[in-house]
Amino acid sequence: MAKIEKDTIIGDILDICPDAAPYLLEMGMHCLGCPASRGETLEQACMVHGTDPDELCAKLNALIAE
Repeated sequence: MAKIEKDTIIGDILDICPDAAPYLLEMGMHCLGCPASRGETLEQACMVHGTDPDELCAKLNALIAE
């Protein structure tokens, strides 16, 4: 099973778990299809959008485990 880390690329997260999109949209990342957003790490995206990367990692990993 894949595990999401802070250094996981957003594009990889969406490839691993397309159901993660609502979580990313919830944090304000509305341009999931643009090349820049798909190429940045989860930690970078969280920094830009004021979200705790550890908390989001935990949510995404719980989603994958379901």
